[in-house]
Amino acid sequence: MTDTAWTVRGLVRAARRAPGRAPERTRSAPHPEPALPATDDPAVASGSPASRAALHTAAAERLAESGRWEPAYRHLREAVRLLHGQHVAPRSPQEEMERLRRAHAEAHEQSRRDSLTASYNRRYLDERLAALLGDSSTGTGLCVALADIDHFKQVNDTHGHQFGDRVLQRMVVELGRGLPEGAFCARYGGEEFALVLPGEDLDGGIAISEAARERIAGHDWSSMHPDLRLTISIGVTHAPVATAEVDPLIGDADLLLYTAKQAGRNAVAFRRGAGDRVELAGPAAGRRSIPQPADAGTGTAASSEAP
Repeated sequence: MTDTAWTVRGLVRAARRAPGRAPERTRSAPHPEPALPATDDPAVASGSPASRAALHTAAAERLAESGRWEPAYRHLREAVRLLHGQHVAPRSPQEEMERLRRAHAEAHEQSRRDSLTASYNRRYLDERLAALLGDSSTGTGLCVALADIDHFKQVNDTHGHQFGDRVLQRMVVELGRGLPEGAFCARYGGEEFALVLPGEDLDGGIAISEAARERIAGHDWSSMHPDLRLTISIGVTHAPVATAEVDPLIGDADLLLYTAKQAGRNAVAFRRGAGDRVELAGPAAGRRSIPQPADAGTGTAASSEAP
């Protein structure tokens, strides 16, 4: 069905739900050419606005089913005018189509947004990652960085959950600053956020993640509370396109995030390849002990002494 047909059908259904509409008709056979209500017909003119609107609605539906869109719209506009009064300015079919397209686009965008922070939500993250990983034009692949607010439970316990919600909202703004074109931030869950960086190699992803970590650590949080100080830990991983899947990519970033937490927090963790030892970026690279993820064969964790 075309967009125009969908619009007419949608408007018809809305109008037919009005009180006093004409009774349902059997749809088992094609409709004949409609006998349109004449405005000078005494039976029509003397009827209630609702009943007259129902007649216009029925005529619009029959016209729409036969593909006569313009007269169908004229009858629908007249039905709306009768139901809602003389002060409703009529719209042309093009205007009505544009209004409905905007409404549909807004509803679609809202379905992809987190209700608290207005960042993208987990649903959009999964869908967009799947699309990016299947797009060979991404070139060098993409990086995914999972960032978690350090000791966020203490923020909620000390200042309350409403204050914690405001912290999350501010965090989204700060994480989004400085992201390259095409990158985006999504709320992964709780106080954890994903930075998706299309077209970045691992070194580029590490640099962007380290800049975000420094930005959060250096931000003046005292405007929210004099004693508030926040840092984040990040795990960043890279994947070539067309060879990676969403769940393993997120899982690897999450494992690296957990390693950054174990290594003392306020750090960016990464590794050059599968099975390589985990490293920390920036000043955190000088820390003496960097815990390693559990070995797949033994299920034990190892510790790497940094030079």
